[in-house]
Amino acid sequence: MERITGALAAVRNPRTGADVMAADMVRDIATTVDGKVRFTLLLAADDDATLVRDVRQAVEALAGITDVRVDVRDPAQTESTPARRAPTTAPQSMNQPQAPATGGMGRALPVMDAAPKAPPKVPEPVAYPQLGRIIAVSSGKGGVGKSTVAVNLAVALAKMGKRVGIMDADIYGPNLPLMLGVDAAPSVVDEKIIPLEAYGIKVMSIGFLIEKEQPAIWRGPIVMKILTQFLKDVAWGQLDYFLVDMPPGTGDAQLSLVQATQVHGAVIVTTPQQVSVGDALRGVKMFERTAVPVLGIVENMSYFENPETGKPIAVFGTGGGARLAAETNLPLIGQVPLDPRIQEGGDTGRPIVDAEPTSRAAKELEAIAQRVVERLVGIYGS
Repeated sequence: MERITGALAAVRNPRTGADVMAADMVRDIATTVDGKVRFTLLLAADDDATLVRDVRQAVEALAGITDVRVDVRDPAQTESTPARRAPTTAPQSMNQPQAPATGGMGRALPVMDAAPKAPPKVPEPVAYPQLGRIIAVSSGKGGVGKSTVAVNLAVALAKMGKRVGIMDADIYGPNLPLMLGVDAAPSVVDEKIIPLEAYGIKVMSIGFLIEKEQPAIWRGPIVMKILTQFLKDVAWGQLDYFLVDMPPGTGDAQLSLVQATQVHGAVIVTTPQQVSVGDALRGVKMFERTAVPVLGIVENMSYFENPETGKPIAVFGTGGGARLAAETNLPLIGQVPLDPRIQEGGDTGRPIVDAEPTSRAAKELEAIAQRVVERLVGIYGS
């Protein structure tokens, strides 16, 4: 245990200058006899997200350590819970979280101030001209293939000769590392994070910085901090297009992005199903209320092409994307067929635009990329 705490004490928080042990940022250190280590890191909204990687690597460098798991928590969520550490050896299994001690009492109700506090000031968006046109790829609900569309649009734009970056804003469920076949801790040079690269595009994801199975239990301020850091502290270089793979819904990440910078356009992904269309409509309205132009609707999983007859089979119904486009007065910029090779490519890190460029799905995705460019030129000029 002393070796572990000593290694952690060598890691300093760049914001405060104090080491993470002296600052009481590390809690609940637990070990197993076969060299597994697990602990909690309290990461505030103002702290550098790369601290997660730094503390993990500091412990991994110790002899005899076979696995390190870091659970990241917001200090605000632990203020009412007494600090506790486990300086003894933990049982072999560390998969079951322990409930915090409450002294036999239930959770206390919050105390309301006599006078209401002023709402926090909304930050002014910052321009990042080096990122080029910033495009949010969003959906109203999960499971519609939003990340698949985002990844293939990025690869299609790169194939057109454009300089492209893609950021994984899905903090709670990052998929880009798997879908692009890249998974490594990015290096830091001159206090700038160096993005990874795949298929001619630059990639950044929170998935590169945290454990694969670790749940991101983070509140809005930390989400805002991470997205802002990915915008300004990553060495993107000069780009033409910067795609942001948004989480589903209309939550913290969407609001944080439009508050952090100017988003030049949004692409809304849906499926033919009415339930998906209803959720996507809320996404359209959210971007419209935040003055982000919606470039168009993409209907994913539109149909399955019968391999024997070539005729389309409407597995999930028909007309959802067209109905949404008509209701919002927006163009339907593409209908991507249901193709098993898309799913296979997502699982193996081979986007279909690169792996099967002659397929109908790849050609449709490339056509969507071209329409996105045309829509942006129509709004902002060349």
